[in-house]
Amino acid sequence: MAASSGSGIVASFVSAIQASLSVLLVISYGAIAARLGLLDTKNGKAISKICVKMFLPALLLVKIGSELHLQSAYRYAIILLWAFIAHIISFLIGLFAHYVFGMPDWITAAIMFNNTTSYPLLLVQSLDETGILKHLIVADESTREAIERAKSYFLVFATVSSCLTFAVGPRLIDSEHEPEDDHKSNPSDDDLDGYAADREDFDEVPGERTSLLVPQIPRQRHESVASITFFPSKPKFTTVRRRPRYIARPHWEDFSPRVKWWLLFFYDFLNAPLLGAVLGAIIGLTPPLQRAFFNDTYEGGIFTAWLTESWKNIGGLFVPLPLIVAGISLYTSYQESKQASSESPRTSLPWLTTIFILVVRFIIWPVLSIGAIYGIVKSEGRDGILSGDPILWFTMMLMPTGPPAMKLITMVQVSDASIEDERRIAKILTVSYIISPVLAFTVVGALRASQAAM
Repeated sequence: MAASSGSGIVASFVSAIQASLSVLLVISYGAIAARLGLLDTKNGKAISKICVKMFLPALLLVKIGSELHLQSAYRYAIILLWAFIAHIISFLIGLFAHYVFGMPDWITAAIMFNNTTSYPLLLVQSLDETGILKHLIVADESTREAIERAKSYFLVFATVSSCLTFAVGPRLIDSEHEPEDDHKSNPSDDDLDGYAADREDFDEVPGERTSLLVPQIPRQRHESVASITFFPSKPKFTTVRRRPRYIARPHWEDFSPRVKWWLLFFYDFLNAPLLGAVLGAIIGLTPPLQRAFFNDTYEGGIFTAWLTESWKNIGGLFVPLPLIVAGISLYTSYQESKQASSESPRTSLPWLTTIFILVVRFIIWPVLSIGAIYGIVKSEGRDGILSGDPILWFTMMLMPTGPPAMKLITMVQVSDASIEDERRIAKILTVSYIISPVLAFTVVGALRASQAAM
């Protein structure tokens, strides 16, 4: 029995390593494409935009709409609650590192936002090919059906992450130096999860200095606006200069700076992925609509064979493309850093900050999430809110883990941090994605804990 158990763990670990390496190889293909000149940062920006504005909303609509039912709606509510809890805990860990250990302000965003979409989706897809998730199936369903449900769980978690990215992300980075050059070029938005690309360009990505705007006639000069940073060293309102923007909404200037800040904060939650998730929830919770969009044609699925299938086709493109863009971004960041180091002092990797981020993302969070979900399931018994779906337990254990999101580079660029910080972050992200196959330990731990809780 012991030998059988040991061989099972080894087999699970080998399968998890294979799945992790598959994800890493997809990232490397993006780097190879950039190295060969097939793709560049401009292409990456275009891919990110179409991913976030078309592919991800379509994927969210299809997965949530097909998997969400009135009987299972409570599971998705649990995931929403878990998403907020996980992000709040990560936020507090980041604040602790910044204020107690004196680490850079952007460490809060690095700890708070992990890759919640393309990486776990492709990982689960690869795990499906290894067959190790069949041990978590208890109902009369195929492994493929269980995998699709797992994807919908990850996507609900990712929707919360995307909303927080828009609303909170740029505010977590307290820029100390505002650029004075009116003609400074805008940074490229190679957001590897694709979220920040939801705006037309980086001048449209909301930060703590942005007002709630509508596209009208552009101003021809800089203007002073009141703003407040999210967590500055000493909370205060400041007047800063910003680049030429668009005329604000009528009577916008009548509001106080604090009211403007809160209006913008809630406005930033609105994005294309959220729209796709909401539409999917409406369809899933409305039986006639779900039947029309997802049933077989002979069972009333009047949209299934053509409209829904088209959404599935473009939604499926989202899974690998952001990781391809990740490879492009990592390669170009490395090349830019290498070129800059020959012209200026070399930017060293902040080892203590890097180790802290990696320990939290690859060790602390796996231990916390696996332990917490396992403890809740075991304490609840058969009648608990988490009972009955080991796939739910497994995905919830994995959700807060993994490498930091590549959109961290985007947040730093939007916040006008120094170029040195941008290079340091690029190096940290490179290291974190290179070592990402260590998630195999987390996968095996989550798998064994879920089996033990069954």
